[in-house]
Amino acid sequence: MCRHVGWLGAPRSVASLLLEPAHALLVQSYAPRRQKHGLMNADGWGVGFFSPDVDGNAPCRWRSAAPLWGDASFASVAPALHSACIVGAVRSATVGMPIEPTASAPFTDGTWLLSHNGLVDRAVLPLSATAESTVDSALLAAHIFERGIDRLGDTVAEVGAADPGARLNILAANGSELVATTWGDTLSVLRTPDGVALASEPYDDDPAWQEVPDRHLVRSDGTRVDVTALKGTV
Repeated sequence: MCRHVGWLGAPRSVASLLLEPAHALLVQSYAPRRQKHGLMNADGWGVGFFSPDVDGNAPCRWRSAAPLWGDASFASVAPALHSACIVGAVRSATVGMPIEPTASAPFTDGTWLLSHNGLVDRAVLPLSATAESTVDSALLAAHIFERGIDRLGDTVAEVGAADPGARLNILAANGSELVATTWGDTLSVLRTPDGVALASEPYDDDPAWQEVPDRHLVRSDGTRVDVTALKGTV
């Protein structure tokens, strides 16, 4: 199991989202509050963000196989990294899966960033030459990218039907939109005057956080938040 967080809105520092809040991903890497499976997330971390200084607005990424709490270099640089769209994740590796930087979310197709919180039987996923790793999350990300984010809800429902034990919480962003699913684990949304945050669990105790029901699709443009039930689940 893993934890992830996404932001879309006014530019903010990466540190302000991943490191500084009282219950940020940094804390969730060793003491998550709402994680249903596993006790910590020490098998890697990653962050991706969009910068207007990058040609084509392709996402920038920083990933590691080490625990987030032990990366002093990232902690020193993160306050200087600012973006209007950020996706971060900490990883708890599924038993038998490799621990390597390429196994840590967010994954990308060059346009989108994507994180998977959960697990899935790799046997129900097609082989992909574009997958960044052999881990289940990387194969799932490649499958989602190949089918298109616009079909995310259908893809998650179909994979969930093929593997009834799968947990398929997805969080994706492309710089102008956040898209997420709940399927077997927690997700909360926070609307603020500056933007919208989606997170596996709230990173602070703001009472404005709202829990997203299981088996739902979330879309946000940084202001509006639309939540709909996934196909075939109502």
